[in-house]
Amino acid sequence: MPQFDERFPRWPKPLPVRGGIQALSQHGAFGERWWAKRWIAVLEGFGLGARLTRGRSYARRGQVTGIAIEPSGVRATVQGSREEPYTVTVRVKPLTRRQWRDVTARISETPRFVAMLLNGEMPDDIESAFRAAGCELFPKSVRDVHTTCSCPDASNPCKHIAAVYYLIGEEFDRDPFLLFGLRGLPRDALLAALSLEDSAASAPAITAVPESPERRPPVDAPPVDGWPLRRAGRFPFWSGEASLEHALSPAYREAGERAAALLAETWPDSTR
Repeated sequence: MPQFDERFPRWPKPLPVRGGIQALSQHGAFGERWWAKRWIAVLEGFGLGARLTRGRSYARRGQVTGIAIEPSGVRATVQGSREEPYTVTVRVKPLTRRQWRDVTARISETPRFVAMLLNGEMPDDIESAFRAAGCELFPKSVRDVHTTCSCPDASNPCKHIAAVYYLIGEEFDRDPFLLFGLRGLPRDALLAALSLEDSAASAPAITAVPESPERRPPVDAPPVDGWPLRRAGRFPFWSGEASLEHALSPAYREAGERAAALLAETWPDSTR
């Protein structure tokens, strides 16, 4: 096992990892959207010093080998200098049921909030709904975030926790619903609370215009639409070069073309 050499003021390098979760940001600041930057600012306000720098390096090198989003928080594994990866947990203090009930009621009062959330955007003034309900969306201090790591470092947060924290911030860029989930209200529960679950069913029905009985109606392949994927939520920590929606678009297109061809072949002739 690598040991710290007092003659050289540096820690042993972590073991290399193949297939780890690499940060999208390989230089500069983490996070692009304001809500991701706000999350990162909370971490950087903890005063971690050099551990913060090493945490960024771990995140960019792919030392985080796995991340699972659980009802109780985030559980991750991080490869350090020892053979056995370390286990990291990050839990944000959840809001109470009453607080969430008040928050969702205030969000529902503003259609713009609802529309932007459904489109995967976080309104820049949504914190007003939380404050009006007497709570906060983002952690205000280290007391609102509970973290653990199985590494021998007595400091908490350590560099392994910092690496996971950075990756969570990048995931917020793609899926702001994750932040609500860490506060105790998963995506499905939030949509249900905002009365969005039945929105598709309440849409006006489209009635097909009957074709002339003298000829078979034209059958065209449906347009490629990633709505089912957007409805289900973004795939957590997807690291492909293209979004999951775009990656699966060829499969959607091929399925639509095959369905259209099958429908055209099996449509009853007008003479029957």
